[in-house]
Amino acid sequence: MFCPKCKAMLSLNRATGQRECKRPNCNYSEDKGEEIITKRKQKDKEMVVTEGIEGTLPTTKIICSKCKNNEATFYLRQTRAADEPTTRFYQCTKCKHRWREY
Repeated sequence: MFCPKCKAMLSLNRATGQRECKRPNCNYSEDKGEEIITKRKQKDKEMVVTEGIEGTLPTTKIICSKCKNNEATFYLRQTRAADEPTTRFYQCTKCKHRWREY
């Protein structure tokens, strides 16, 4: 919000609950009102959920190191720099063991 008198940015005084102009000659203040909502920005994180989507991921012939089954589902993600190859994530169709290949 900006001061209607001097066009400077208003600051929120948490003690009084008012928006105030900090310029020395202005002294403008107003009630906080209902329209001010303080938000904290969080970095967006991408999460890959593989539980509950059985039958939707592609399968490939690869041997599971845990149960020796020869079929697994997979998906690809770019986990490093753009000039590096993608990382392949596998999940065994039998024992649900997960692993990755770089």
